[in-house]
Amino acid sequence: MIKARRKIGFHLLLKSRFWIIFLCGVLLFGVRWTKGAGYLDLYSILIKPILPGTAQREWIKEGENIDREIRLKLLEDDNNRLRRALSLQEFKSDERISAAVISRSSRNWWQQLEINKGALDGVLKGQTVVGPGGLIGLVDNTTPLTARVRLLTDPGHQVGAWIDRTKRHGILTGMGTNRPKLIFLNKNSFAKIGDAVTTSPASTLLPPNLTIGIVKFVDEKALPSPYAIVQLTASPEAIDWVQVLKNNG
Repeated sequence: MIKARRKIGFHLLLKSRFWIIFLCGVLLFGVRWTKGAGYLDLYSILIKPILPGTAQREWIKEGENIDREIRLKLLEDDNNRLRRALSLQEFKSDERISAAVISRSSRNWWQQLEINKGALDGVLKGQTVVGPGGLIGLVDNTTPLTARVRLLTDPGHQVGAWIDRTKRHGILTGMGTNRPKLIFLNKNSFAKIGDAVTTSPASTLLPPNLTIGIVKFVDEKALPSPYAIVQLTASPEAIDWVQVLKNNG
């Protein structure tokens, strides 16, 4: 009787060991087959209630704050860059006068143009005129209903300009072509092709930070000072409407 019981117990032990070994084998095979995915899932479920810890939460929060600050800075830079490129200066509607180009002289193509707003509309001599793309010139004289705009390309016409990347000032001088010359006030301009040219942020005669153009050529060895050739972003030959800014009149 005792031997029979021992024999039955021995068989049960063998069966239980067999199933344990079998289950372990299946588990190992499953881990190998799934490359540990199931194990990782189980592990993540078990530790989920305790993560993230206090230190981890601080790291996450700090990382999110840094990411947010960087993204805001990049968005701000992009916004400012687009505003400069498109001349979307923040002038109120009562600080600018929209006008159409009504006349050009074939002999003075790069010198002047006429617009359909004049003294009765609040246009005054010396006011800044911008078009799609940026600065194009200054009001030269007015009649009650029209005004003449002297273009940046007019020979001898000079306005102050600035390259923000190099922090260098210069005098933009019309040459009678669609590309005026920027004569620098420093012996070294450090200008490069592709640099953006604007009015100075410290300008008092013109509104600051108005887009003028892009540097297309630089002669660093020119005497008495280096100069650059500037491609205007507001092409005078393509403009059919303008805005007169009243803040500097």
